[in-house]
Amino acid sequence: MAEDERRHASRRSVQWRLTFIATGIVGLVMCLGLLVLFGVMHRQIMGELRERGTVAVRQVADTARRGPPPPEMVSRVFGFFMLQIADDQGRVIASSPALRGRPLVDDVRPGREGRPVRRVVHVPGQSTPLYVVAERVNTPDGPRIALAAASMREVEQFRRVFSLVAGAMLPLVLGLVGWTVWVSVGHALRPFALMRRELAQITGGCMGRRVTVPDTDDEVADLARSVNITLERLQRFVEAQRGFVADVSHELRSPLTGLRAQLEVALAHPDDEDWPAVARAALADADRLQRIVTDVLMLARLDAGVRSERGPVDLGELARAEATDRPRKVPVHVHVHDVARPLIVYASRTQLVRVLTNLLDNAERHASSEIRISVYRDGEEAVLEVADDGSGIPLKDRDRVFQRFQRLPESRQRDAHGSGLGLPIARDIVNAHGGTLVIGDSEQGGALLVLRLPLKETGRSES
Repeated sequence: MAEDERRHASRRSVQWRLTFIATGIVGLVMCLGLLVLFGVMHRQIMGELRERGTVAVRQVADTARRGPPPPEMVSRVFGFFMLQIADDQGRVIASSPALRGRPLVDDVRPGREGRPVRRVVHVPGQSTPLYVVAERVNTPDGPRIALAAASMREVEQFRRVFSLVAGAMLPLVLGLVGWTVWVSVGHALRPFALMRRELAQITGGCMGRRVTVPDTDDEVADLARSVNITLERLQRFVEAQRGFVADVSHELRSPLTGLRAQLEVALAHPDDEDWPAVARAALADADRLQRIVTDVLMLARLDAGVRSERGPVDLGELARAEATDRPRKVPVHVHVHDVARPLIVYASRTQLVRVLTNLLDNAERHASSEIRISVYRDGEEAVLEVADDGSGIPLKDRDRVFQRFQRLPESRQRDAHGSGLGLPIARDIVNAHGGTLVIGDSEQGGALLVLRLPLKETGRSES
C-alpha cells in the first residue's frame, strides 16, 4: 500500500513538475512579450507626442518672428493647447488661454535656434505631468523662448489600461495553460499507470500475462511492446530455469534411487550379498552423481558470467595431450597442420580441456572404430575438428543436442548413464570465449564437431 502511494505520488510529481515547467515557460514568454509590446506601443505614443510638439513649437516660433505676438495664442496642433512666448529672462510675453496669467511652465533655456528642447515636467497641483517642447527664437525685439506643452494624460491612460489588461490576461492565460498541461499530462501518463498496475499483477504463477499496448503509434506503444518483449524473454528464461531444475532433479533422482535400492537390498540380506560388488555399484552411482553436480555447477558459473583465468593456450598441444590422457574404447588420431606455427588462443586452459573432453566423450560414445582430431588455421581463427565414424547426427537434431538434458534415443541406448550436459557445456564455454561450435558430417560418415576460436597475439593475457 505504501509502495503504491509512493508510486502514485511520484506520478503526481511528474505531472506537477511538467505543469509547473510548462506554465513557467509560457509565463516567462508572455512577460517578455508584454514588455516588448509595451515598449513598442509606448515608444510609438511618445514619438507621436514628440512630432506634434515639434510642430506646435515651430508655430509658436513663427508667431514670435512675425512681430509682437497677440496676448493670447490659439494652438492648431491637437493636444498642445498650452503655448507661451517669453523673453530671455523668462518673463511671459504671450500665452494661450490655458496658461493666461501663469509664469513660464518650465524654466528651460534652449541653447540655439532650430534645436528644440524636450522635457517632461511635473507641475505642482497637477496629477499629470506635462510634455514640454521649447525652442530659442531670434526676433527683431531680441531673443525669445517659444514653448508648447501638452498633458501626458493619454500616456498615463495607456499605461493604466495596459497594466490592467496585462494583469488580467496573464493569470487567465497561465491558468488556462496550466489546466491544459495538467489534463494533457495526466492523459499521457494514464497508459503508464495502467502498465504499472498490469505489471504489478504479473507474478511467477502467471508469467503468460502481458501489458496492454495502446492503439496509438507513439513512444508509449513502443514502450509497451518493448515491455511485452522483455516479459516474453523473462517467461522463456523462467520456463527454461524451471525445466532445468526439473531435469536436474530427475537426473539426480535416478542414481540416488539406484544407490538407495542397492544399499537397502544389501542391508536386508547382508549375509547373501557380495559387498565388494555392492561397493563398486554404489561407487559408480556416486561417480554419476558427482559428474552431474560438476556439470550443473559449471553451467551455473557460465550462466553467471564468471570468467576463469585466461592465458595463451597451444590448441595443437592441448589436443595431443587430451588424446593420450586416458585410454579410450577406440583409437584417437591427432593431426596438427603446420606444426611449425603453433595455434595460440587466449583462453582458460581448464575450460578448453573440459570442452575437448566432452567432445571426445561424445565421439567415443558413437564411434565404430576411430576418432580423428584435426587442428589448423583458417584466417584469423584456430579450428579444431573432432570426427567419428559412427552413424552421425541427423540434421533435424543438430540444434537439439545442444539443449540441456537433451539426449537422442541412440545415445541413451549406448550410454544410459549420460546426463545430456556435455555438448551444451562445451558450446557455452566456446561462446564465452568468442568462438563457435557447430555440427557437420565427417568424411567417415559420422558426426563432425567443428570448434572455432579467434587467434590472439602472443604475449597478451586476460583474467
